[in-house]
Amino acid sequence: MSVVGRFAVGVSVLPVDVAPPTAWELADPEPWPVAATLVEMLPPRRTEADVVAVLGQITAAEAMLAGLRAQVVTEFAALRPDTWDRRPARPGAAADADEPAGAVSEFFADELALVLNCSRTEATTVTERSTTLIESLPATFAALAEGRLDWPRARAITAELGQPARGTDPAVIGAVEDAVLPHASGLSVRGVREAVRRELAARDAAASERRRRDAQRGADVRLRPVGDGMSELVATMPAELAAACRHVVDAAARAARSAGDERPLGMLRVGALGDLLLDPWDTERESVTAHLTVTAPLNALTPDRFLDQGAGLPSVFARPQAVAEPTGAVDGTPITAAHLRELLTQLDALCPGGLQAPPGGSLTLAITDPDGALLATTTRRELQRLVRRGCPTHGHTGCRCAVLDRPPATGAYSPTAAQRRWVQARDRTCRHPGCATRAGWSDLDHAVARSCGGATACENLCCLCRRHHRLKTFAPRWRHTLTPDGTLTVTTPSGVTRTSRPPGLRPPGLRLTGPRVLTGPPPPPPDPDDDPPPF
Repeated sequence: MSVVGRFAVGVSVLPVDVAPPTAWELADPEPWPVAATLVEMLPPRRTEADVVAVLGQITAAEAMLAGLRAQVVTEFAALRPDTWDRRPARPGAAADADEPAGAVSEFFADELALVLNCSRTEATTVTERSTTLIESLPATFAALAEGRLDWPRARAITAELGQPARGTDPAVIGAVEDAVLPHASGLSVRGVREAVRRELAARDAAASERRRRDAQRGADVRLRPVGDGMSELVATMPAELAAACRHVVDAAARAARSAGDERPLGMLRVGALGDLLLDPWDTERESVTAHLTVTAPLNALTPDRFLDQGAGLPSVFARPQAVAEPTGAVDGTPITAAHLRELLTQLDALCPGGLQAPPGGSLTLAITDPDGALLATTTRRELQRLVRRGCPTHGHTGCRCAVLDRPPATGAYSPTAAQRRWVQARDRTCRHPGCATRAGWSDLDHAVARSCGGATACENLCCLCRRHHRLKTFAPRWRHTLTPDGTLTVTTPSGVTRTSRPPGLRPPGLRLTGPRVLTGPPPPPPDPDDDPPPF
């Protein structure tokens, strides 16, 4: 210590272990000017190409932020271990249903909800998706964090391979991810979910069956107020039951419209639903029926298909540890009389009397190739007639002649009934990328307009809902291209191109696979309002 005048100065030296600053500590706490917004950082004059480029950058940035959030949430969860919680059997311990997955505190979701200013349910979902991405889906997380895969598609993969697939062999999860991820960007979000489910079913049928049973146990009917004196009555039920209910309600609404009721179809559907629920004994109400479509892969229509060398097995015979191999079939295989006889045999085995069209309804049989491309459609009656006749040239000699194919082209503008049935079976919904309007409510559009030389042929027809039919016909600078296999390519005026494939058609390189080892049979299972155009 030294004394200068009336002031004393002392210096003490102590050993201090100082950690180097982190990147977060070195970062500028205010990287943007306080008054600036992101919009103000863009050039004042932006061309159409600039706008499209910025939107693409925003999508990539959102993906990267979603990846960052998953990483940070997972790190946050690791800081809240379940050692903070009351042990089981002690007073105040959580019930089994309240325990979170993994070694995370049961109260972590409550804390995260306050941090994110969201509900506990949302916080729980964020936690589950984040941990699934980081721990089980490293390739999906990497694509998301690098901006190569957008968040909605990454979320679809995570939702299918996360909580619903809990208990599935991690090797199976990895194989499914490897099969779907390279093609995910070219699929719709719904297509990504369907691809994951198909691949999971091919590799682990037991897990798929377990998911189905778990989902059925979650069936329920819920009421949600939406304001303005309205509420939503939400029923969660098996898909086939939901489709049948929706069809019944829609058919009743359209019958009322045909009878002269001019109210919107939505109101008529609500009225029909109320009548069916509250007045089920009304015998004067017109009955409605269903229209069924059964899809049969051609390589499954060989009587000894389970014993053929190289024959692909149905997914119900798959073992989780089996190595997936391509299904054994040759593209372009003709549909022979033997195939049709086997199809009829399988239909007869489904139920007493065989699977038939419902009274007043219809039954369409769709036959596809191993890649899911539609080859032909027929009805039960046509199938029986073809089986009785056999090959028109060789009879029932077991020849390889084709006896059924796609409907031929017609010289008329309007498609034939057979063409309409074939195209609707192939497309199932409106084919505009991202649209899910049912094919039965869509128009059959000529991809190349009739006035420009386009033929009325299946390879030149596709289903478009009224809105997207009008867009293709009247909106300037849009381009639509349809390939013979039904792949539709749509290019916007700004130059962005999206592809829509028929729901059953797999993208190039994505083959639904399964093992070739027979392990024994499976155990028993425990809106358009207008009239059609011509445009």
